[in-house]
Amino acid sequence: MTHWTDMTNRDNSGLPDPDQTPEFYEGVLTKRALAWVVDMAVITALTLVAAIVTLTVGFFLWPLFFLAIGALYRVTTLARGSATWGMRLMGIELRSHGGDRFDAPQAILHVSGYYASMMFVLPALVSIGAMLLTDRRQGLTDLILGSAAINRPS
Repeated sequence: MTHWTDMTNRDNSGLPDPDQTPEFYEGVLTKRALAWVVDMAVITALTLVAAIVTLTVGFFLWPLFFLAIGALYRVTTLARGSATWGMRLMGIELRSHGGDRFDAPQAILHVSGYYASMMFVLPALVSIGAMLLTDRRQGLTDLILGSAAINRPS
């Protein structure tokens, strides 16, 4: 696989250029969707464990537990490896506008943007539409932050 830092980008970002290195974006949309399903299963399992450990209090507060555990899971995994467990399983990772892996502040911003866009129908639909239409398959949060999901470089 060609390394994107050897290429010039049309938009002066550090991300791989989709025209010169399309292999970084091939199948990313499908992989993102599958990674999301895996991550939701992991978050559900973690929430179930938390509900049991809290002597069933978590079952009464399921939505709050689910959101809090999901946010913690996403921020932690993105800050440590620029990918959630689902993304790692699918061979993709998120990269910043400069082409770097996410650090903790970027992970927090990305997860906050994800939660904000998923809270309402219109931003969620715009995010999905953007992933379908943009060259880099960027969602709404990615477009705002300048980040993108790419196939993990080998």
